[in-house]
Amino acid sequence: MGEEQQWKPGRIKPPMGPDNGWSIGHGEEYEDHEYQDEVESHAIYDLLEKEVVPLFYERGTDELPRGWIARMKASMRTVCPVFNTDRMVHEYTERFYLPASGRARDLAKDRFQCVRELATWDARVREHWSELAIRSVEAATSEDLEVGAALRVITVVHLGELRPDEVTVQLYHGGLDAKGHLPQGSAITMGYMEPVGGNVNGDHIYSGAIPCRTSGQHGYAVRILPYHPDQLIPLIPGLIHWG
Repeated sequence: MGEEQQWKPGRIKPPMGPDNGWSIGHGEEYEDHEYQDEVESHAIYDLLEKEVVPLFYERGTDELPRGWIARMKASMRTVCPVFNTDRMVHEYTERFYLPASGRARDLAKDRFQCVRELATWDARVREHWSELAIRSVEAATSEDLEVGAALRVITVVHLGELRPDEVTVQLYHGGLDAKGHLPQGSAITMGYMEPVGGNVNGDHIYSGAIPCRTSGQHGYAVRILPYHPDQLIPLIPGLIHWG
């Protein structure tokens, strides 16, 4: 009960350890999925043969698998307070259903004025999206950075007829794999600085800084996304411009 009382939506995780279950590998990921399936299938059979099955059939004079029972009780004690229907319904209600209900009320205000404004904005952005361009990207990438430092990036983007408050310019960055690809990254919103030449040609300057949290080879790219304060999903299909 103590764990259940401390529960907060989306934050608690069941304690993991050698007493409440088995894991397949250590979270490794392979680019070749067939090879990963082969590795993990061998790991499963190895666990079954050397740990799971022997633990279940290891019994004393009372014919009870005491080790197995202890493992199951430990799993129930640590997992059930977190993974149960009561917690699930409570979390879904607070994190999704209630916000969705409030969102529906907001959209319906003033005879759906917000919806009409969103539709107008969406049509305008789609009309002018092809005008976007990333003119230049400047950063001191030739220098080695220490962990804890930051790489400052300045970019000039062309927005055409769109206004700076109708888009978001981001730095998408992360570690590079052996092929120089960026398989997993995170986005940082760049700050708006000023228009170029008094905004006579639709060019604007943005700046941002990438934190260096780990060593190794890292990469980044500049991208532009549409933005509206009432648009909850920023990744609109077809509307993303990469530099």
